[in-house]
Amino acid sequence: MLLEEKNKTIEIPIGQVLLKGNLFVPANASALVLFSHGSGSSRLSPRNNYVASVLQQEGLATLLFDLLTEEEDLQYKTRFNIDLLTKRLIGVTDWIKTQKETKGLQLAYFGASTGAASALSAAAYFGDEISAVVSRGGRPDLAMSELHKVTAPTLLIVGGWDKVVIVLNQKAYGNLRCERKLEVIPEATHLFEEEGKLEDVAALSAKWITEHLQPKRVKNV
Repeated sequence: MLLEEKNKTIEIPIGQVLLKGNLFVPANASALVLFSHGSGSSRLSPRNNYVASVLQQEGLATLLFDLLTEEEDLQYKTRFNIDLLTKRLIGVTDWIKTQKETKGLQLAYFGASTGAASALSAAAYFGDEISAVVSRGGRPDLAMSELHKVTAPTLLIVGGWDKVVIVLNQKAYGNLRCERKLEVIPEATHLFEEEGKLEDVAALSAKWITEHLQPKRVKNV
C-alpha cells in the first residue's frame, strides 16, 4: 500500500463539534500515538508531522488532530484552557478506541507546548491504558495538580537554550511519580529549529515509546 493511501483525513465527533484529524495506520501496527498540539498549532504542524513520520517508520500508527475548531482557535483564552484541551483529548481517545482500524492498539501521547499539559492530564485520567507520554518543549507545569496521578512512563524533552522552560520542566519532573526522564538537547531553542535538533527529538521519542510498549501477544493456533 502506498504511503498516500495510508494517510486518512477524518472527522471526530466530540460533543457538539467535529474535530479534523489525519490518521495513519501502518500494517501490523501495535500502537497508536495521539498528538496533542500546543497553543496556536494544529494537525498541520510541520514539526509534529515530522515526528509523526519518524514514528510511522517504526511501525506506529499516528493521529494528528485539531483540539480546537477554527473559531475556538481564534480566541486567545481558549488556546490556554487546559481543562478544555484535556476533555477534548480524552474524548478523542475514547472515540479512537472504538474505531475498526485502531481498536485494540496500545496508546501513547505526544504533547507539544501547552499540549503536553493536556496529554499528561489525560494520561492521569486513563492510567495504565496509556503506555507512554512524550513532551516536546512542553508546559507540563500547567498540569501540576495531576502529575502525581500519571502512571505512564513519561519523557520530557527540552532545548538546552530554552532556560525558562527547563526550570518549569524540572519542577514538573519533581511532581511525577511514574517512570520518568528529563532530556535536555544541547544548543537547541524552544522549537528545536537548529540543524539536526528536531531529528534528535524524533529519535528520542520513537525510542521511548517503542521501548515502553507491551510485547505483542502471540495467538495460539
